[in-house]
Amino acid sequence: MTKHRLILLRHGEGAWNKENRFCSWVDQKLSPDGVKEAQICGRHLKMLGFEFDLVFTSILSRSIQTAWLVLEEMGQEWVPTESSWRLNERHYGALIGLNRTEMALNHGEEQVKKWRRSYDVTPPPVTEVHPYYHEIYSDRRYEHCDVPMEKLPKSESLKQVLDRLLPYWNERIAPEIRRGKTVLISAHGNSTRALLKHLEGISDEAIVNVTLPTGVPVLLELDENLKPLGQHQFLGDQEAIQAAIKKVEDQGKAKPVAEK
Repeated sequence: MTKHRLILLRHGEGAWNKENRFCSWVDQKLSPDGVKEAQICGRHLKMLGFEFDLVFTSILSRSIQTAWLVLEEMGQEWVPTESSWRLNERHYGALIGLNRTEMALNHGEEQVKKWRRSYDVTPPPVTEVHPYYHEIYSDRRYEHCDVPMEKLPKSESLKQVLDRLLPYWNERIAPEIRRGKTVLISAHGNSTRALLKHLEGISDEAIVNVTLPTGVPVLLELDENLKPLGQHQFLGDQEAIQAAIKKVEDQGKAKPVAEK
C-alpha cells in the first residue's frame, strides 16, 4: 500500500490572534511569539526527518512568513513555494477586526461559536463602509487571483471555504502528492479545518469541535487514493498542544479564563 505523508500547518500566532480579534483577510505579520512557534515547528519537523518537495501557502503574509521560517530552520529554503488565495483564511465579513470576547458579551457565546466554528453559518458580509474594506479590496495581491476581484467573497461559511479550496486541492496539490511529493501546506485555522473535513470525512456537526492551535504541525498519512490511513496527528509536546487547543477554544468566551 502506497503511503503519502502530508503536513498541514496553521500559521504562527499573528498580532490579532494575540489581541483576540477576527483577522481574516486583513494582512498581518507574525507576533514575536508567532515567529518562535514557526521556528520551533521547523526544528521539530527537521528532527523527525521530514524533507519537503513542495510548499503551498495562502497569499497572506502570516502564512508565507511561517513557511519561510519553517524551511529556514530545516535548511530547506530552496524548496519551491506556491501561494494561492484559495488557501486564505475564512472571510469573516463584517466581523473582521472585532474582539471575540466583546462579541461574546454582546451576542452570546453560542452565536459567536456558530460564527467561528460552524460549517454552514455565514457572518454578515463586509461592505464599503467597513473600516478594513478598502485595505483588503485595494490590495494588489488580489489582482493576481484566478477569479476577478468582484467575484472574491465578502463573507464565508466554512462550507464556502471548502468550496473555493477544493478546486486548488484537486487540480494543483493532490496530483503532486500522488506523484510522490512530500508536501507542506502552511495556511490558516479554517482553511486547514476545511481540508481536514474533506480528507477525513468529518461530519458537519463534528467539525465544530475540531480545533487547530497556531504553529503546530498536523500529520496526515494517506493511501494511494489519498484516503487517510488513520486520524490526523498533532506533532510535538502533547501536553503543550492540548493547552494551546484550550486557549483557542476559550477565545470566544464572554469572560477570559482566570489564570491559575
